[in-house]
Amino acid sequence: MDPLSEILSLLKPRSYITAGFDAGGDWSLRLDDLAGRIKCYAVIRGSCWLMLEDAGEPVQIVAGDCFVLPSGRPVRISSDPALAPTLASEALAPDRDGETVTYNGGGDVLLAGSRFEVSGRHADVLLRTLPPVIHLKAAGDQVALRWSIELMMQELREARPGASLVAQHLAHIMLAQALRLHLSQQSGAEIGWFAGLADPQVGAAIGAIHADPGHGGTLEELAARAGMSRTVFARRFREKTGETPVAYLTRWRMMLAAERLVAGSETLARIARAVGYESENAFNTAFTRVMGLSPRRYSKGVDAHSLVELPRDDL
Repeated sequence: MDPLSEILSLLKPRSYITAGFDAGGDWSLRLDDLAGRIKCYAVIRGSCWLMLEDAGEPVQIVAGDCFVLPSGRPVRISSDPALAPTLASEALAPDRDGETVTYNGGGDVLLAGSRFEVSGRHADVLLRTLPPVIHLKAAGDQVALRWSIELMMQELREARPGASLVAQHLAHIMLAQALRLHLSQQSGAEIGWFAGLADPQVGAAIGAIHADPGHGGTLEELAARAGMSRTVFARRFREKTGETPVAYLTRWRMMLAAERLVAGSETLARIARAVGYESENAFNTAFTRVMGLSPRRYSKGVDAHSLVELPRDDL
Protein backbone atom coordinates (compact mmCIF):
# COMPACT_ATOMS: atom_id res chain seq x y z
CA MET A 1 0.00 0.00 0.00
CA ASP A 2 0.99 3.63 -0.39
CA PRO A 3 1.95 5.52 2.81
CA LEU A 4 -1.42 7.26 3.29
CA SER A 5 -3.30 3.98 2.89
CA GLU A 6 -0.99 2.29 5.39
CA ILE A 7 -1.48 5.05 7.95
CA LEU A 8 -5.25 4.72 7.60
CA SER A 9 -5.03 0.94 7.94
CA LEU A 10 -3.13 1.31 11.24
CA LEU A 11 -5.70 3.80 12.51
CA LYS A 12 -8.43 1.22 11.84
CA PRO A 13 -11.13 3.90 11.45
CA ARG A 14 -14.72 2.71 11.77
CA SER A 15 -17.50 5.05 10.74
CA TYR A 16 -20.15 4.60 13.37
CA ILE A 17 -22.45 7.50 12.59
CA THR A 18 -23.24 9.59 9.54
CA ALA A 19 -25.66 12.45 9.93
CA GLY A 20 -26.54 16.05 9.18
CA PHE A 21 -26.61 19.10 11.45
CA ASP A 22 -29.02 21.94 10.66
CA ALA A 23 -28.67 25.05 12.86
CA GLY A 24 -30.31 28.47 12.91
CA GLY A 25 -30.15 31.83 14.71
CA ASP A 26 -27.45 32.51 17.30
CA TRP A 27 -25.77 29.37 18.55
CA SER A 28 -22.43 28.07 19.82
CA LEU A 29 -21.44 24.51 20.69
CA ARG A 30 -18.34 23.06 22.30
CA LEU A 31 -17.65 19.70 20.69
CA ASP A 32 -16.63 17.69 23.74
CA ASP A 33 -16.88 14.20 22.27
CA LEU A 34 -13.79 14.13 20.05
CA ALA A 35 -11.37 11.99 22.08
CA GLY A 36 -10.43 8.88 20.10
CA ARG A 37 -12.53 10.04 17.17
CA ILE A 38 -12.18 11.75 13.82
CA LYS A 39 -14.93 13.99 12.50
CA CYS A 40 -15.16 14.85 8.83
CA TYR A 41 -17.86 17.23 7.61
CA ALA A 42 -18.86 19.32 4.61
CA VAL A 43 -20.80 22.59 4.71
CA ILE A 44 -23.77 22.04 2.42
CA ARG A 45 -25.50 25.37 3.04
CA GLY A 46 -24.71 28.65 4.82
CA SER A 47 -21.59 29.28 6.93
CA CYS A 48 -20.33 29.04 10.52
CA TRP A 49 -17.19 29.51 12.59
CA LEU A 50 -14.74 26.90 13.83
CA MET A 51 -12.21 27.54 16.59
CA LEU A 52 -9.84 25.49 18.72
CA GLU A 53 -10.76 25.87 22.36
CA ASP A 54 -7.22 26.58 23.59
CA ALA A 55 -5.46 28.26 20.64
CA GLY A 56 -5.74 29.86 17.25
CA GLU A 57 -8.04 32.31 15.58
CA PRO A 58 -11.63 31.50 14.52
CA VAL A 59 -11.92 30.16 10.99
CA GLN A 60 -15.02 30.75 8.90
CA ILE A 61 -16.22 27.76 6.93
CA VAL A 62 -18.67 28.39 4.10
CA ALA A 63 -20.80 26.35 1.73
CA GLY A 64 -18.56 24.02 -0.25
CA ASP A 65 -15.85 23.86 2.42
CA CYS A 66 -14.98 20.69 4.29
CA PHE A 67 -13.21 20.21 7.61
CA VAL A 68 -11.63 17.33 9.50
CA LEU A 69 -11.13 17.20 13.29
CA PRO A 70 -8.58 14.42 13.95
CA SER A 71 -6.75 15.37 17.13
CA GLY A 72 -9.40 15.03 19.84
CA ARG A 73 -8.79 18.57 21.08
CA PRO A 74 -11.97 20.48 22.07
CA VAL A 75 -13.36 22.65 19.28
CA ARG A 76 -16.07 25.32 19.21
CA ILE A 77 -18.43 25.62 16.28
CA SER A 78 -20.83 28.55 16.17
CA SER A 79 -22.71 31.23 14.29
CA ASP A 80 -20.54 33.83 16.07
CA PRO A 81 -17.20 33.08 17.78
CA ALA A 82 -17.98 35.67 20.47
CA LEU A 83 -20.89 33.63 21.84
CA ALA A 84 -20.45 31.52 24.96
CA PRO A 85 -20.64 27.83 24.01
CA THR A 86 -22.96 25.09 25.23
CA LEU A 87 -21.64 21.54 25.57
CA ALA A 88 -22.72 19.58 22.51
CA SER A 89 -23.14 16.43 24.60
CA GLU A 90 -25.78 18.21 26.69
CA ALA A 91 -27.48 20.29 24.00
CA LEU A 92 -28.00 17.70 21.28
CA ALA A 93 -30.12 14.58 21.31
CA PRO A 94 -28.27 11.38 20.39
CA ASP A 95 -27.44 11.38 16.70
CA ARG A 96 -29.23 9.02 14.38
CA ASP A 97 -27.61 7.53 11.31
CA GLY A 98 -28.78 9.06 8.07
CA GLU A 99 -30.89 11.73 9.77
CA THR A 100 -30.40 15.46 10.27
CA VAL A 101 -30.25 16.90 13.78
CA THR A 102 -32.01 20.28 13.96
CA TYR A 103 -30.63 22.81 16.43
CA ASN A 104 -32.08 26.17 17.44
CA GLY A 105 -34.75 25.96 14.76
CA GLY A 106 -32.37 25.23 11.88
CA GLY A 107 -32.43 26.90 8.51
CA ASP A 108 -29.16 28.86 8.41
CA VAL A 109 -26.34 26.35 8.10
CA LEU A 110 -26.38 22.68 7.13
CA LEU A 111 -23.45 20.33 7.75
CA ALA A 112 -23.22 16.71 6.69
CA GLY A 113 -20.56 14.17 7.45
CA SER A 114 -19.36 11.21 9.43
CA ARG A 115 -17.78 10.45 12.77
CA PHE A 116 -15.14 7.75 13.07
CA GLU A 117 -13.96 5.67 15.97
CA VAL A 118 -10.28 4.79 15.64
CA SER A 119 -9.30 1.52 17.27
CA GLY A 120 -5.68 1.04 16.22
CA ARG A 121 -3.16 0.81 19.07
CA HIS A 122 -1.15 3.59 17.46
CA ALA A 123 -4.14 5.86 16.83
CA ASP A 124 -3.10 8.53 19.34
CA VAL A 125 0.42 8.66 17.96
CA LEU A 126 -0.66 8.76 14.33
CA LEU A 127 -3.35 11.38 14.92
CA ARG A 128 -0.76 13.62 16.53
CA THR A 129 0.96 13.80 13.15
CA LEU A 130 -2.10 15.68 11.86
CA PRO A 131 -3.03 19.28 12.62
CA PRO A 132 -5.93 19.63 15.09
CA VAL A 133 -8.14 21.19 12.43
CA ILE A 134 -7.90 20.54 8.69
CA HIS A 135 -9.82 23.16 6.71
CA LEU A 136 -10.41 22.26 3.08
CA LYS A 137 -11.64 25.25 1.14
CA ALA A 138 -14.09 24.88 -1.72
CA ALA A 139 -12.41 23.55 -4.84
CA GLY A 140 -13.19 21.33 -7.79
CA ASP A 141 -11.42 18.37 -6.16
CA GLN A 142 -13.95 18.42 -3.34
CA VAL A 143 -16.84 17.39 -5.57
CA ALA A 144 -16.06 13.72 -4.92
CA LEU A 145 -15.83 14.37 -1.18
CA ARG A 146 -19.22 16.06 -0.97
CA TRP A 147 -20.71 13.42 -3.26
CA SER A 148 -19.53 10.70 -0.84
CA ILE A 149 -21.13 12.48 2.12
CA GLU A 150 -24.46 13.09 0.40
CA LEU A 151 -24.61 9.53 -0.94
CA MET A 152 -23.84 8.14 2.53
CA MET A 153 -26.78 10.00 4.02
CA GLN A 154 -29.05 8.87 1.20
CA GLU A 155 -28.06 5.24 1.70
CA LEU A 156 -28.76 5.40 5.42
CA ARG A 157 -32.05 7.29 5.04
CA GLU A 158 -33.44 4.87 2.49
CA ALA A 159 -32.18 1.82 4.42
CA ARG A 160 -32.00 -0.38 1.36
CA PRO A 161 -30.39 -3.83 1.66
CA GLY A 162 -26.67 -3.44 2.19
CA ALA A 163 -27.00 0.24 3.13
CA SER A 164 -24.85 -0.04 6.26
CA LEU A 165 -21.94 -1.67 4.42
CA VAL A 166 -22.15 0.80 1.53
CA ALA A 167 -22.16 3.72 3.98
CA GLN A 168 -19.09 2.33 5.76
CA HIS A 169 -17.16 2.12 2.50
CA LEU A 170 -18.26 5.61 1.47
CA ALA A 171 -17.17 6.97 4.84
CA HIS A 172 -13.68 5.57 4.36
CA ILE A 173 -13.55 7.06 0.86
CA MET A 174 -14.57 10.40 2.36
CA LEU A 175 -11.83 10.30 5.01
CA ALA A 176 -9.14 9.26 2.52
CA GLN A 177 -10.23 11.95 0.08
CA ALA A 178 -10.15 14.61 2.80
CA LEU A 179 -6.62 13.66 3.84
CA ARG A 180 -5.53 13.50 0.20
CA LEU A 181 -6.82 17.03 -0.33
CA HIS A 182 -4.98 18.14 2.79
CA LEU A 183 -1.78 16.75 1.28
CA SER A 184 -2.34 18.69 -1.94
CA GLN A 185 -2.83 21.94 -0.01
CA GLN A 186 0.40 21.87 2.00
CA SER A 187 2.01 25.31 1.87
CA GLY A 188 5.59 24.14 2.36
CA ALA A 189 6.00 25.77 5.79
CA GLU A 190 4.56 22.84 7.77
CA ILE A 191 6.64 20.23 9.60
CA GLY A 192 5.55 16.65 10.12
CA TRP A 193 4.62 13.44 8.38
CA PHE A 194 2.14 15.08 6.00
CA ALA A 195 4.61 17.83 5.15
CA GLY A 196 7.19 15.19 4.25
CA LEU A 197 4.77 13.19 2.17
CA ALA A 198 3.64 16.32 0.31
CA ASP A 199 7.24 17.15 -0.67
CA PRO A 200 7.97 15.33 -3.96
CA GLN A 201 11.53 14.35 -3.06
CA VAL A 202 11.04 13.49 0.59
CA GLY A 203 7.73 11.84 -0.30
CA ALA A 204 9.52 9.57 -2.78
CA ALA A 205 11.83 8.39 0.00
CA ILE A 206 8.93 7.83 2.40
CA GLY A 207 7.20 5.82 -0.33
CA ALA A 208 10.31 3.66 -0.73
CA ILE A 209 10.43 3.01 3.02
CA HIS A 210 6.78 1.97 3.09
CA ALA A 211 7.11 -0.16 -0.06
CA ASP A 212 9.80 -2.33 1.54
CA PRO A 213 10.17 -1.66 5.28
CA GLY A 214 12.16 -4.86 5.73
CA HIS A 215 14.89 -3.35 3.61
CA GLY A 216 13.99 0.31 3.99
CA GLY A 217 17.09 1.43 2.17
CA THR A 218 20.34 2.96 3.31
CA LEU A 219 20.68 6.72 3.53
CA GLU A 220 22.52 6.64 0.19
CA GLU A 221 19.74 4.61 -1.46
CA LEU A 222 16.99 6.89 -0.12
CA ALA A 223 18.91 9.97 -1.23
CA ALA A 224 19.25 8.48 -4.70
CA ARG A 225 15.52 7.77 -4.75
CA ALA A 226 14.93 11.44 -3.94
CA GLY A 227 17.46 12.54 -6.59
CA MET A 228 19.62 14.36 -4.03
CA SER A 229 23.02 14.07 -2.43
CA ARG A 230 23.17 12.25 0.88
CA THR A 231 23.86 15.42 2.88
CA VAL A 232 21.23 17.56 1.19
CA PHE A 233 18.64 14.78 1.43
CA ALA A 234 19.25 14.18 5.16
CA ARG A 235 18.86 17.89 5.85
CA ARG A 236 15.73 18.19 3.68
CA PHE A 237 14.11 15.13 5.27
CA ARG A 238 14.67 16.48 8.78
CA GLU A 239 13.43 19.96 7.82
CA LYS A 240 10.21 18.52 6.45
CA THR A 241 9.41 15.72 8.88
CA GLY A 242 11.19 16.81 12.05
CA GLU A 243 13.31 13.65 12.25
CA THR A 244 16.09 11.84 10.42
CA PRO A 245 15.40 9.24 7.71
CA VAL A 246 16.86 6.50 9.93
CA ALA A 247 14.63 7.52 12.85
CA TYR A 248 11.56 7.51 10.61
CA LEU A 249 12.42 4.07 9.20
CA THR A 250 13.00 2.64 12.69
CA ARG A 251 9.73 4.03 14.08
CA TRP A 252 7.74 2.76 11.14
CA ARG A 253 9.29 -0.69 11.45
CA MET A 254 8.42 -0.83 15.14
CA MET A 255 4.82 0.16 14.51
CA LEU A 256 4.46 -2.59 11.90
CA ALA A 257 6.13 -5.06 14.24
CA ALA A 258 3.75 -4.08 17.02
CA GLU A 259 0.76 -4.93 14.83
CA ARG A 260 2.21 -8.37 14.11
CA LEU A 261 2.99 -8.95 17.78
CA VAL A 262 -0.58 -8.23 18.79
CA ALA A 263 -1.92 -10.55 16.08
CA GLY A 264 0.05 -13.33 17.77
CA SER A 265 0.37 -15.58 14.72
CA GLU A 266 4.12 -15.26 14.08
CA THR A 267 7.29 -16.02 15.98
CA LEU A 268 9.44 -13.17 17.26
CA ALA A 269 12.25 -14.22 14.93
CA ARG A 270 9.98 -14.07 11.90
CA ILE A 271 8.67 -10.63 12.85
CA ALA A 272 12.23 -9.40 13.37
CA ARG A 273 13.24 -10.54 9.88
CA ALA A 274 10.10 -9.04 8.31
CA VAL A 275 11.02 -5.59 9.58
CA GLY A 276 14.67 -5.79 8.63
CA TYR A 277 16.50 -7.32 11.62
CA GLU A 278 18.67 -10.41 11.16
CA SER A 279 19.16 -10.74 14.90
CA GLU A 280 16.31 -11.22 17.35
CA ASN A 281 18.40 -9.49 19.99
CA ALA A 282 18.92 -6.42 17.80
CA PHE A 283 15.18 -6.28 17.16
CA ASN A 284 14.41 -6.60 20.88
CA THR A 285 16.76 -3.73 21.67
CA ALA A 286 15.31 -1.46 18.96
CA PHE A 287 11.70 -2.27 19.85
CA THR A 288 12.24 -1.64 23.56
CA ARG A 289 14.02 1.65 22.88
CA VAL A 290 11.30 2.98 20.55
CA MET A 291 8.15 1.51 22.08
CA GLY A 292 9.12 1.70 25.73
CA LEU A 293 8.72 -2.01 26.56
CA SER A 294 9.93 -5.35 25.27
CA PRO A 295 8.24 -7.17 22.36
CA ARG A 296 7.09 -10.00 24.63
CA ARG A 297 5.50 -7.64 27.16
CA TYR A 298 3.88 -5.69 24.34
CA SER A 299 2.43 -8.84 22.78
CA LYS A 300 0.94 -9.85 26.14
CA GLY A 301 -0.78 -6.51 26.54
CA VAL A 302 1.26 -5.41 29.57
CA ASP A 303 1.03 -1.62 29.50
CA ALA A 304 0.61 -2.11 25.76
CA HIS A 305 0.21 1.55 24.93
CA SER A 306 2.60 2.79 22.31
CA LEU A 307 5.10 5.27 23.68
CA VAL A 308 6.58 6.02 20.27
CA GLU A 309 6.54 9.72 19.45
CA LEU A 310 6.20 11.07 15.94
CA PRO A 311 6.65 14.70 14.86
CA ARG A 312 3.34 16.52 14.67
CA ASP A 313 2.17 18.86 11.94
CA ASP A 314 1.34 22.38 13.07
CA LEU A 315 -2.03 23.97 12.38
